[in-house]
Amino acid sequence: MYKLINKVLIIFLGLIIVGLLLIYGLYSGYIRFNYPSLTKYPIQGIDVSHHQNGINWQQLDKERVRFVFIKATEGGDFKDKSFSINWQQARDQGFVVGAYYFFTFCKPGEKQAQNFIETVPKAVNMLPPVIDLEYGGNCQLTMEKSQVLAEITILIERLEAFYQKKPVLYVTQEFFDDFLEGQFEQNPLWIRNIYRTPALKGQRPWLFWQFANRGLLDGIDTVVDLNAFNGSKEEFETLIKN
Repeated sequence: MYKLINKVLIIFLGLIIVGLLLIYGLYSGYIRFNYPSLTKYPIQGIDVSHHQNGINWQQLDKERVRFVFIKATEGGDFKDKSFSINWQQARDQGFVVGAYYFFTFCKPGEKQAQNFIETVPKAVNMLPPVIDLEYGGNCQLTMEKSQVLAEITILIERLEAFYQKKPVLYVTQEFFDDFLEGQFEQNPLWIRNIYRTPALKGQRPWLFWQFANRGLLDGIDTVVDLNAFNGSKEEFETLIKN
């Protein structure tokens, strides 16, 4: 009986150790759920903000990082303190860059658009502007769905008019299901799914896929979001062309 109990305890402890190692690997970025190949997704990149601290852009692997989305603004008045330096240094190193801002429920769309336009310059061969639509870190939702869609519509129209590119909508699965299904179908989607390849309702296509939120790259001391472009090199060139 005692031998059986000991065996059970050893197995139980072993499972705990394996579980802890798995959790550590996932949290630290050494283990991911997604590893999209460069053969299927030849254009891959990252998105960054001040949370990545100082980035050594020269050290980044240009084969794995072909584009960079940089956080510019949030809501109607917040400006990311690292945007300007990240934008300039990434462009100096030859990366294709674009900017995104975090949409909030508590500021008018017009004011949010103006904040972004004042911060992000027009540039040759830049990625389309991105509107980040998600619940995490947002204000409390007090508007009806129709009001949220109206504010997003204002943002889309203002940004497209200024940058002459259709804004990309970054969405979590939850936000897409609640607000975007059947909406803004002319705007490309950037979907977050760190567990599997995205599959949206109605088989709506997506253009970018954030496949990991704790990636590890030489040149960045923190974890970083990893992304893939859903298309060929020629299609990517068409997307960034002015």
